[in-house]
This record gives sequence, C-alpha cells and structure tokens, in this order.
Amino acid sequence: MADSFERVRTGPVIAVRVFGEPQAGGSCAAPVEPSAVEHGEVFVQVRTRHTPSFGVARLMLAPGEPVQVESGAMLATSYGITVDARAQGGFLKSLARAALGGESFFVSTFTAPQQGGWVDVAPNLPGDLNVLELDGRVGWCITKGCWLASASTVQLDTQWGGFKNLFGGEGGFMTHAAGQGPMVVSCYGALDVVTLQPGEYVTIDTGHVVAYADTVQSRLRQMSQGAMQSLKSGEGLVFDFAGPGQILTQTRNPRGLVSWLQANGLGARS
Repeated sequence: MADSFERVRTGPVIAVRVFGEPQAGGSCAAPVEPSAVEHGEVFVQVRTRHTPSFGVARLMLAPGEPVQVESGAMLATSYGITVDARAQGGFLKSLARAALGGESFFVSTFTAPQQGGWVDVAPNLPGDLNVLELDGRVGWCITKGCWLASASTVQLDTQWGGFKNLFGGEGGFMTHAAGQGPMVVSCYGALDVVTLQPGEYVTIDTGHVVAYADTVQSRLRQMSQGAMQSLKSGEGLVFDFAGPGQILTQTRNPRGLVSWLQANGLGARS
C-alpha cells in the first residue's frame, strides 16, 4: 500500500501520509444519526436537528456524565449543567492543537448534575452536522474548525497532515481523534461521504475535506504545476486519497467565502 500512489503524476508532491494496515476486524466508522454508544454504565446520545442547513446537536448526558465541546460552541444547556475549560491532553498538546491545528487552546467540558441533562452545540458556519462513532480501532483526522464535540472517552491530539502553502492554508496540522464514543463534526454546506474500496483513488480540494479515517492513505500536493499555474487556475492544494476507508467532504469551501467577502468589501483585508 505504501507505494500505491506511483501512478499519480500530476503536480509536485508536497507530503505523503501513509497509515499501516487496519487491525484485524477493524473497519471505518460509519456516519450515523442519531447515535448512541454505551461505555459501561454511561450511555451517551447525540441528536441532531435543523440539518442540513443550520445544524444543532443535542448531547444527552447521563448523571455525572462529562462531554467535551469546542470552546464557544455551546448554544444552550439544561439547568444545573456545569462547565470547566480545560487544556485537553495537557499544556503542550493544547498549545499544539491551538497554534498548529487551528482549534481552541481550551476545550470546554460540560458535566451533567445528578438528574442528567443536555447540552446544545452549534458551529459558526451554516451547514450540516455528522456524528461519527469511534470504536477504539479506527481514528479520524479532522480538518481545521470541523471538530465540534465528542464523548470524554475520545482523545484529541494534533497530527501533521502536510505543508501549508500560500494559496490555501488548509492541509497542515490537523486534529486527530481516537478512542471510543460519538464525535460530532460540522461542515460548511452539505456533507458528502466518499467511501473508497481497496485500490480506489480520489482527489479532493483541501478546502472541501472535513475528515478522513485512519485506514485511508493521503498525499498532499499542488493541483497545478508551479506557482504561476496555481495562481492562474485558482486551484491550490489537493489531497490524493487511496482506500480503503471513508472521507467526509463539504459542498462549500470556507476559503471561498472569505475571498467573496473581501472582493465585495465586506471583510477585513490582510
């Protein structure tokens, strides 16, 4: 599998990321809605509404159950819910996630009182939500700004996904999620699921990638040969993916929104 990209020759290669073979019995986590995963005596549930345009996720918590949420994503909670902002994984991991992965330094941990409760979360951009069930065998790489919430049994880390460049900015450090339990990811626009069989390939613009499973091999490169061609075509970085596994994509590109706002005098120019 390590040399499965030999046949792809378009554009200079910037970075290659190859995972080992999946463990026996390992499979790609399938998107589900609503979701429920049992962890001993704790039963975590995620229910989504107002999808696919303006998604909101309700995190149903058992008594004393904690859940981790992206800082600033809370919309409302049931009465009695407590919140604690923590540097998830320690100071250095949180610093790397904030400085390199584009996520908040602190992760908000909401905990239910004795009678249980709920937390509503919503992303900044309009679009769909998706709930991924992590089974402890297959992790996921999530692009900048797409992680919204997850069970406390899901570990978050920062992982290298390839170089940033002048044209896009996506595709550098990403958030990596592993462990067990539900995880909510958000997208700008509608969400598509690309399922690749072993030996299947697909090329996707980095701005449209939401997340991909660890079973997928990825390579980051420029779409066009040379900087001038990239400027002329308007295309920057793309991911080449090889199966098996799933890739979540979004139908709109946040970078395109920023460009449109700036072109129409509605955004701050750098």
